[in-house]
Amino acid sequence: MSDRQPNSVQDVSTGLREAGYLPGASTALVSYLATKLGKPILVEGPAGVGKTELAKALARYLGRRLVRLQCYEGLDEAKALYEWNYRKQLLRIQTESSDTGWQDVQEDIFGEEFLLERPLMTAIASPEPVVLLIDEIDKTDQEFEAMLLELLSDFQISIPELGRIEARTHPVVLLTSNNTRELTEALKRRCLYLWLDYPELEHELEIVRLHSPELDQSVARKLVEIIHQVRELDLKKPPSIAESIDWARALLLLGSRDIDAATFNETMSVIVKHRTDLDTVAARIGVKLSDAAAPAA
Repeated sequence: MSDRQPNSVQDVSTGLREAGYLPGASTALVSYLATKLGKPILVEGPAGVGKTELAKALARYLGRRLVRLQCYEGLDEAKALYEWNYRKQLLRIQTESSDTGWQDVQEDIFGEEFLLERPLMTAIASPEPVVLLIDEIDKTDQEFEAMLLELLSDFQISIPELGRIEARTHPVVLLTSNNTRELTEALKRRCLYLWLDYPELEHELEIVRLHSPELDQSVARKLVEIIHQVRELDLKKPPSIAESIDWARALLLLGSRDIDAATFNETMSVIVKHRTDLDTVAARIGVKLSDAAAPAA
């Protein structure tokens, strides 16, 4: 893979589009600045607005490998940075002669060959530049954030047994957050900031058309209009952009030439994923479509 270097914001915008991602102006600007300034991007916004997809598209555009750390509650250093290969160390100890001192054994078993790299160290140690995605950082705790600060500031990590390991190349780093908790000021200070929200109707229509170009244009527009109506309801989980695309593909497979009440009720579960939400959407949107189709008295 070749490492591409953008020369302008327009380069990034065009490149992301070619990679299948339609960025807004702020997205292209912040992505460009990240590649030039070497600063991580903190991307916040509701679930399903394309935060993770931005990292994937940047990797495709820049010609870099994507290294992904999926965060979860209880994630610790051993799963994010590195851990020692205890079995290999034990085997090495067993092969040492009985008169070998502990100091000699210790120096022997705490070398790089006994390290198991996890995503953060993989990104640091890679001989080729990568895109590092730290996904859903808000699911971790503040202690984990504190552990990240050295990496995000200086692109290095410290291992007590080996010392400081500096990045061989400079990764482009994206941290995503669904904004379920407030992140620390220390973390935010080290990052460029990007807020992604659900796109405007015309922008989302362009996204749907990009991924389902065979879908009739009038059907695509009606689909996006309905999606925006559904998001205005009080739901546990509003439909994401990915679900808009899934719905478009489903309608295309079914050969739908319109989204009437019957079609909507049959395919509603593609975009609505909670039982109570199904009832709400059927009562509000489904009924509206039925009324629109009813002949005038």
